[in-house]
Amino acid sequence: MTTNRQQTNTDRSERNTVLVTSGTGKTGRRVVERLLALGAEVRSGSRAGSVPFDWEDESGWEPALRGADKAYVAYYPDLAAPGAPKAMAAFGRIAAGSGVRGLVLLSGRGEPQAVVAEDALREAAAGVELTVLRSSFFSQNFSEGALLDGVLKGELVFPAGSTAEPFVDADDLADVAVAALTGDVPAGGVHELTGPRLLTFDEVAAELTGATGNEVRYVPATGPEYAAVLESYGVPASEADFLAELFVMLLDGHNAVTTDGVKRVLGREPRDFTAFARRAAGDGAWSR
Repeated sequence: MTTNRQQTNTDRSERNTVLVTSGTGKTGRRVVERLLALGAEVRSGSRAGSVPFDWEDESGWEPALRGADKAYVAYYPDLAAPGAPKAMAAFGRIAAGSGVRGLVLLSGRGEPQAVVAEDALREAAAGVELTVLRSSFFSQNFSEGALLDGVLKGELVFPAGSTAEPFVDADDLADVAVAALTGDVPAGGVHELTGPRLLTFDEVAAELTGATGNEVRYVPATGPEYAAVLESYGVPASEADFLAELFVMLLDGHNAVTTDGVKRVLGREPRDFTAFARRAAGDGAWSR
């Protein structure tokens, strides 16, 4: 029979656990690695992992959250997606009911619909500390994301025009997320995270040309044209249309400004795109 003392010790041990949703994704994987390096108990949630977690299957959320103290929330495909507010409300209720004390939510910078989803999570998880990380485009989109194939082929097709974006390094985002999860920064805030400077896609192409040693050029596209590109890679039509429209909105100029969010949390400047590109090239990201 389990004694009260044994049960208390078990509960206390479980309370030091962090659930990382989308734990094999671009940011989730980095958060998992950092937490493990710190000696934390980590549950890496993914569709095929040891901790089953799928944003399209709510039945797995409660088992994944049970006994967890905190959670990193990275919603797929994007927090501005039509189904995100409903999912965040359900996830928030389950997290609060499971006794989770803190949530760190990955959100999009300058995305009004993402704010709707943020509010849905905040309201449903009343009493749970919610920290929101509103991020600009990741530099790693060019080395391990949707734009990787374009770099390899030498043509970046994207609906950005001449708009500049303050690309942020996903490693910086992960460092900020871990700081929030471990209590190194006050919980409950909203942090806007960008890189240190603005770059147009033409300038990004020049940076990648220099880093890879192969010519990369930017090819402007309309929203529908980019949706067609996504569909050619197997993205469902509805998701392709949503993503293309989202990118057009995000790159209309309203996000063309840097912030000091990374420095305020980490006490250092964010990593520059040039440093990212050199590091990615050295790691063989574009050696295919």
